[in-house]
Amino acid sequence: MNTREIVVVSATSAILGALASALAFRLFSSNSKTKSRADSLTTLTNAALSDKSLSRSPFDPSKRQKYLSWDDYFMAIAFLSAERSKDPNRQVGACLVSHDGIILGIGYNGFPRRCSDDKLPWAKKSISGDPLDTKYPYVCHAEVNAILNTNHASAVGQKLYVTMFPCNECAKIIIQSGVSEVIYFVEKKLNASDVNYVVHYNLKALSGCVVRKHQTELNEILLKFEDQL
Repeated sequence: MNTREIVVVSATSAILGALASALAFRLFSSNSKTKSRADSLTTLTNAALSDKSLSRSPFDPSKRQKYLSWDDYFMAIAFLSAERSKDPNRQVGACLVSHDGIILGIGYNGFPRRCSDDKLPWAKKSISGDPLDTKYPYVCHAEVNAILNTNHASAVGQKLYVTMFPCNECAKIIIQSGVSEVIYFVEKKLNASDVNYVVHYNLKALSGCVVRKHQTELNEILLKFEDQL
């Protein structure tokens, strides 16, 4: 083998070695990234399952820690009930609860029973100015429906959870039914000189009904329809 042939063989060997090294590095890098993604996925999966009862030891005698408070539980039911409302502008839900934590009735805003919601107007305003072309003369508020849906149980001395601060007419019905406490989520912006504010204040003071704003412990509750076993 002459000098030229030796140089060609050496160069070819160097090129092949470089290609092999590059290929090996690429495969190693790819495997590392794949392993990294797999490890990350495993970490996320384990984190997601860490709060599931299936990940707990069957011999662990302690109770589950992340559960709903009573207030969040009943307010969440009021919010869920609001999803049944067909009102295109505002959906309100309510949940009537005994002081023993028993749900007595739930309701949402909508038209009265046996009145087709396809034949009555859902509009907030009338083009002609006729109030009968709007929803307001026909709709039943969530608070009233919750009280009326109690299956003949008494509302006296009970608590009412509602997603929105009750209007004056509903406040009178709530007090008249004997409800002793109202817990609301959204408060209408009223000033101290507003007639609605004064009426609410007077009714609250005279009736002794406690009214308080809900203080949530959670920002959201995620519901999934899935097998819990």
